[in-house]
Amino acid sequence: GPLAEAHTHPTTPRARRPATMAEFVGFIGIGIMGEGMAKNLATKLGLKLMVWNRNVAKSTEFCAQHEGCIVAETAADVVRACDVTYSMLSTLEASGAVFDGEGGVIDAVTPGKVIVDCATLTPERMIDEGQRIAAKGGRFVEAPVSGTKGPAHAGTLIFLASGDEAAYNELGAHFDAMGKAKHFLGALGAGSRMKLVVNMVMGGMLNCFAEGMALADAAGLSQPSLLQILDQGAMSNPMFRIKGPLMSEGQFAPAFPLKHAQKDMRFALALGDSLGVAMPTSAAANETFKRARVEAGDEDMCAVYKALKPASAAPAEETKEA
Repeated sequence: GPLAEAHTHPTTPRARRPATMAEFVGFIGIGIMGEGMAKNLATKLGLKLMVWNRNVAKSTEFCAQHEGCIVAETAADVVRACDVTYSMLSTLEASGAVFDGEGGVIDAVTPGKVIVDCATLTPERMIDEGQRIAAKGGRFVEAPVSGTKGPAHAGTLIFLASGDEAAYNELGAHFDAMGKAKHFLGALGAGSRMKLVVNMVMGGMLNCFAEGMALADAAGLSQPSLLQILDQGAMSNPMFRIKGPLMSEGQFAPAFPLKHAQKDMRFALALGDSLGVAMPTSAAANETFKRARVEAGDEDMCAVYKALKPASAAPAEETKEA
């Protein structure tokens, strides 16, 4: 609790890195999220990063922008060279390709290495990674984040961590540079389970919101007025404030790709299924996301609006006249 935490913050400066830490900190996955996170480690803490990304152009560009950062040839090279390596990969498939097998991340783990996985994967996958890393003498922190591209760049993510608590505490300065809050939730798997619950609630809220936007439009009501009214009442929230105008203007550049939002809904429903928790609203929202994914999978999650919005009558009439 907060009291215990107060005792773990001695007055000695905490920002200094432990002397044992290798010169470079590793970062695997310089994508929509990883780029901002790595940037904050480099700029706020002055860390030298060794980075690797499947698309090498992104890691090269990152290192061109951040002095002292270098590109590794493989993900395994990152782990071998660094005491602490962060990973931010987008899917289970990406994780399997980079972590598993010969020449993968886990293959390169030696005693004392710390691996921090910030991806949103299944709890089962995280537990499996953690067990295999521990078997090689490594230490594992599962640390999925709540927040999209903007918060990743701004350093305002929320870390939902579990696993090796001592390693988590040692890396506090890193989490503070990348985020505005951090939670240690217990045994391995807890971080991912919490993340899936959070993203399931988000998906359901967004789906309901998109239905409201579509209905207002179809009923001849002003969407900006709806947004204002929602924002003035008990349902005011940053997501509606940010996504509402984007939906209204048809701007769907990906802050959080819809296909990944749907993946998290799917994982959350599987978790509910395994625990016997009925989730009819989330199941219905997932179906809408699935429908939207066909055409808008790579667009922002708020493009779920496209699957709900009735085709506007006016443009169709214009085409007829033409």
